[in-house]
Amino acid sequence: MPDEPKTLDPAAAPADTTARFASARAAGAPATAGDSPAPGPARRRLLGLVAVGLVLAALNLRPAITSLGALLEEVSADLHMSGSVAGVLTSVPPLCFAVFGITAPRLARRFGPAAVVCAGMAAIFTGLILRPFATGTPAFLAASALALMGIAVSNVLMPVIVKRYFPDRVGSMTGLYSMALALGTSIAAAATVPMTDALGGDWRLGLGVWAALAALAVLPWLPLLRDRAADAVLPAAPAAAPQAPAPRITRSRTAWALGVFFGLQATGAYITMGWMPQIFRDAGVPATTAGVLLAVTMVMGVPLAFVIPRLATRMKNQGPIVVALGLCGLTGYTGLFLAPASGAWVWAVLLGVSNCAFPLALTMIGMRSRTGAGVVRLSAFAQSVGYLISIPGPLLVGVLYQHSGGWGLPIALMGGLMVPQMIVGSLAGRDRTVEDEC
Repeated sequence: MPDEPKTLDPAAAPADTTARFASARAAGAPATAGDSPAPGPARRRLLGLVAVGLVLAALNLRPAITSLGALLEEVSADLHMSGSVAGVLTSVPPLCFAVFGITAPRLARRFGPAAVVCAGMAAIFTGLILRPFATGTPAFLAASALALMGIAVSNVLMPVIVKRYFPDRVGSMTGLYSMALALGTSIAAAATVPMTDALGGDWRLGLGVWAALAALAVLPWLPLLRDRAADAVLPAAPAAAPQAPAPRITRSRTAWALGVFFGLQATGAYITMGWMPQIFRDAGVPATTAGVLLAVTMVMGVPLAFVIPRLATRMKNQGPIVVALGLCGLTGYTGLFLAPASGAWVWAVLLGVSNCAFPLALTMIGMRSRTGAGVVRLSAFAQSVGYLISIPGPLLVGVLYQHSGGWGLPIALMGGLMVPQMIVGSLAGRDRTVEDEC
């Protein structure tokens, strides 16, 4: 990407100034007029509103995907999809995340990150409310793509929002929204089938009900549109304090390692969300239980998504965490290959632990850059590259499943990918920043 002009980054300057003010106060230095923060109550209200918005947004970043995974068999049958077409459907999320996620930095610079997240929540609502009315696969894919577009830009901007408003609490706030993301994922996986049954067994109603949660998530971001509320209560940056230009991310080995690590963990996550219920159902597990097993996998991220980012920020090198999570995934896939039904609950737990590579990757994005502008670029680069890498995974699983007549080859593929994930994750976890390498 070309270098940015040497101007203040509007998305990063307030947060960086807040950190400088806090450091100066801690050192006993007097605050200057430019550093003086606005009254405490107004700032606390703003940060509380942002925290609520983060949680509600995170709750909506996966139900569009895991609710479909729980009903994939019914949707495929009603819309006359083959196994390969269903594989394409499970590959749509990473494709949309890669294509639309790369636009997030430019949109954030023009409209402000809060406004873009608000628009993202509105797009999720619109896509989810339209999807049940689809009468064929193309219309269903188009409605899903609209919701996934909103998820994509919000995905990229979550670390940016944290860096902007909570620069001294990156680990804890990343853990908070990662925990909410895991909670939304698991609730959608567990509740979609029972809700569908309660609504008469119509998969369209079972998928459409999640639009209500997306509508709720729009509300906290409305007062933050164009960041006017933030500008009123966050400290203003001194006029004479220009920020260094954003780094040229493509020159950084750490950025590439982080992008590949993000892609491999996303591959495993979306294969799990899209296909794991079907793996269990084909092994003789009832549909409702298969949905609950997926929920168990996702719910493991609720406590661990809060613990792992806090632990990661206390370590200079996050490689040991990467390896521990990878070994859990390798063990889980091995069990899924050998005894999918008899050890189902154990494999679900182990794969849930392994999927916590996602909040770890988000935390490392915030740690591998020193500036707000760097975090914006690194987040967009790592997530877009990562989701591009993850696109073939779910599709390949569908093709292998259809042509091999079983789950042996697909599960072997999933387990094999854990090895390179541990290698590149260890490289991305080294104590360095992209600015050092660029």
